[in-house]
Amino acid sequence: MVLKKWKKVTASLMLSIVTLGSGLTFLEAPAALAAANAVPAYEVKFLAKPEVVLNNDGTPRSEVIQTLGLGATARNINVEYFDTNALGLDAAGWNVRFRKKDDKNNYELAYKKRYPVVNGDINAALTLANQEGFDQSDDNYEAEIDWGYGKQTLSFSNTKKVDTKTSGTQLPSEKDALNLLLDKLPGKLKNWSASNWGKQQLSQARAYGPITFQRYEGTWNGQELTLEVWPIRNAAGTGTENVVEVSFKTADTSAVSGLRSQLMQLLQNKNWLIPADGLKTQTILERY
Repeated sequence: MVLKKWKKVTASLMLSIVTLGSGLTFLEAPAALAAANAVPAYEVKFLAKPEVVLNNDGTPRSEVIQTLGLGATARNINVEYFDTNALGLDAAGWNVRFRKKDDKNNYELAYKKRYPVVNGDINAALTLANQEGFDQSDDNYEAEIDWGYGKQTLSFSNTKKVDTKTSGTQLPSEKDALNLLLDKLPGKLKNWSASNWGKQQLSQARAYGPITFQRYEGTWNGQELTLEVWPIRNAAGTGTENVVEVSFKTADTSAVSGLRSQLMQLLQNKNWLIPADGLKTQTILERY
């Protein structure tokens, strides 16, 4: 008798669970916690007037070297970008870069996704990136805010290195470079908007470049600072014009704004600053 009564009670309880369904939240599995937004570092970048800061041979003038605490000897870096003729990767916010530094025994392969920061709302850009798979848990990509004269851009970079016995800045053939980029292609780009989309885009890509630029490194105001001189093909295609970029990186979000203001003020006071944002990669994609 007791057993029959227990079975009735049990059956009644099970029926109640089925009937109430989602109303019994305490019986449901806990919802998965969403991954937090990525925490970016910062790179502050300004364009400088080449006719004011450079000598006739393209090297920085002595006053520039002294003021910015730069070493007098440059590191040479050879770089080229890969995209389709229609710039399909760039249109989706992706840039693919291949480069060789003169003092390294490896090639650097970089895959970068960019998000514009609208009206200074970095959190909105980080949230959008999170929704598209770039969050704090992904340690394959470095999150960074590129902060120029008037514009900010959020980027996520995946950099891979391939050993080489090649000396100096010599790059492999265009075909061999592309094969290496395809071999190391990260999954996010490979399947970005559809299965194998990135692989198909990159398979049809060509080189934009190469360009050998000079990087001068130093210390300014306690920050590691660089000055780069990029000889980029001019709009007419008849020669090159130097693009000069002064930059520093920091992960200190509380100090970056003040440091940026100080560097901007210094460049303005010296009449070295170009009051505009740099579009270096975009210019290279347009001119090569």
